[in-house]
This record gives sequence, structure tokens and C-alpha cells, in this order.
Amino acid sequence: MKYALITGAGTGLGQSLAKQYAIEGYTVLLVGRREEKLQETKSFIENDGGSAEIHVCDITKWDELEELAKSIKQVDVLINNAGIGFFGAFEDLQKDQIDTMFIVNGAGLIYTTKHFMPHILESKGRILNIISTAGLRGKVHEAGYCASKFAQRGFTESLQKEYEDKGIAVTGVYMGGMNTPFWDESDYVSDPSVLPSPDTIAEQIVAQDDGRNEIVLEK
Repeated sequence: MKYALITGAGTGLGQSLAKQYAIEGYTVLLVGRREEKLQETKSFIENDGGSAEIHVCDITKWDELEELAKSIKQVDVLINNAGIGFFGAFEDLQKDQIDTMFIVNGAGLIYTTKHFMPHILESKGRILNIISTAGLRGKVHEAGYCASKFAQRGFTESLQKEYEDKGIAVTGVYMGGMNTPFWDESDYVSDPSVLPSPDTIAEQIVAQDDGRNEIVLEK
């Protein structure tokens, strides 16, 4: 049995990735803060004949991740998908928004990888960090978000070098915007419906998940 752990698995791309990896035969370990959303994903998977487990956990909480890692015996694919963004003119960016982006996108990613790296080393598995094209180039009205995503990219590329002889793969995934609940609390994208669906992006990611250093899905 193969196991894929996905953070932020309750909505959007995380949910779509969970469904897609279940189709590929993985038991999917669904990680997120809201049990009701994780249950929704689990129901989608089980209704299609797949297998999933719910693990309520806040990736910004070191102790919660430590306990979660102790309770899980096997992870073959770790997908660091959870993330958050605030957009608009740099002058309007608030301290709490900056802090939240760096805590979730930066520390959360590192915390999760730190606790589950022993599982990946044992299984000779793969890590996929969902970064977005905001980690490839700067963008207008995305200064704080891009900074947090560049941090993810630097972390990912450093792991690739540090573990290149350890029999595991670390992949940075760079894609544009999607029509997901990511935009629900923002008017930055006036019509998210014109963006690609998360199901489409998830299918493309899974199709290219072969251990390469980068998966780049430009809009």
C-alpha cells in the first residue's frame, strides 16, 4: 500500500490532488485545520472507491505536527500544498498579513517537511512543494506573497541539493492561478471562473510527478 499525505486537503487544489492520487491507488492522508472540509474530500474519494484518512492538524503548530508524525507510520509522497496569500498595493499590506503568509507558507512548509522527512527517507519517496509561479518571478501587487513563495523555492532547491544522494526526490511545483476558494476573501481576481479548474491542474501535476526537480504549468 502506498500513502500520500497532502496538506490543505479540504478545498481547492489540495482536494483535487487528493482525489487524483486516490485514483492512482494511494491511500490519501488528508491534513488540514477544518474537519468538515476534510470529511468532504474523504467522501469524494470513498464514493469513487478510493481510500482516505482524516488528520486534523494546523501546520503552523510544531507540537501538533510532531504528534501527527508519530501517529503515521508510512508516507511515500508528501505534498506540501497548504498556503495563503494577500494581494494589493504594497503600501496597504498589513503586518498581520505579512506574518500570516510567512508563518503558513514559510514556517508551515518547513515544519511539515522537517517532521515527515524521516518517513520519506525510509520509503525512498517524494516531496512535492506546491509553490506557484509567484515563486519564479516578482509580480505587481504580490510583493509579500512572492517573497513567501521565493522562500519556498529556496527551501525546495536547498533540499534538492542536500538530499540528492539519499534516494528521494524533491519537486517544486509552479503553476498560475486557479478557480478555487483561495480567492473567496479577496477581490484581487475579479472573475476566478476564467481560471483553470483545480482538477485540471491536479491531473497535470500527477502526470508529471516522476521525481523531476520542477513541474512548471504556465497559464
